[in-house]
Amino acid sequence: MKIYTELTPSAGSTAVALGSFDGLHLGHRAVIAQAVDESGLIPTVLTFTHNPLEDLGGSTGGELMTQQQKTEVLESFGVKQLYLIQFASIMHFSAEQFVTEVLENVCHAKKVCCGFNFTFGDGGRADSSDLSRLCDACGIRTAVMDAVLQGGEPISSTRIRTLVAQGNMDAARELLGRPYSLLGPVRHGQKLGRRLGTPTLNQEIPKTFVMPRFGVYVSRVSLSGGVYCGVTNVGVRPTVDGHHITAETWLPDYDGPEFYGADVRTELLHFLRPEQKFASVEALGEQIRCDGGKAKDFWRKGK
Repeated sequence: MKIYTELTPSAGSTAVALGSFDGLHLGHRAVIAQAVDESGLIPTVLTFTHNPLEDLGGSTGGELMTQQQKTEVLESFGVKQLYLIQFASIMHFSAEQFVTEVLENVCHAKKVCCGFNFTFGDGGRADSSDLSRLCDACGIRTAVMDAVLQGGEPISSTRIRTLVAQGNMDAARELLGRPYSLLGPVRHGQKLGRRLGTPTLNQEIPKTFVMPRFGVYVSRVSLSGGVYCGVTNVGVRPTVDGHHITAETWLPDYDGPEFYGADVRTELLHFLRPEQKFASVEALGEQIRCDGGKAKDFWRKGK
């Protein structure tokens, strides 16, 4: 997949999906599919390095994925060309400028796809109907997708953030179309898990992320081409007077090399229990092994 961080002219004609695509949930995927499924055009996404609300003085409520995760998921969708640009570079374009200077002259778009609630142009004053009108004048086809519903309500990034903050990873997975995951390097910890016989992979949760509910989760970890059952504690480790928020994962069935410094993907599948403080580190170790057993039971049921 080609990635452009500036408005570099496309080498060919494109079908372009437009949006901030925060989380790349099933609603976003429906929009992007309209571009990917268009024969004879380069399937392209035009999105931003960060949520436009940050430049507009609003609150995003926290990110759902890193830029690296975003590019990986887009590539898995079949996107061949990605414009990942700074929103500030186009935020003051008029609606007409955006269509002619960006979609027509840069993207060489022959088809443009967006969601029903898409807005653009200076101040976000133009909507999807304006996009259709302006594109039609340039000979560009448009596809505007209706909301994708789940449980009778539209799927949205806001809805998913709420579920993640509640620890409801099962429901978040249904809306995302994949598990909520953390991707980042393994850090050195206090090595307490090693002393307890439950060595952990320690990862920091980006400060810009929506914070999952503190507690213990069944997880799935990808290491060296293998996929392993894990039990992940998200929180501050109150038993050992921890202060920094981390995700610490024990893999009950893994016996291999350490991965310090390596990027590891940890998918949070199911909430087991809240984080708690134990009377001793020995009691903590016993609980970790108990949690590991429950995680393995969850896996055996094929969840």
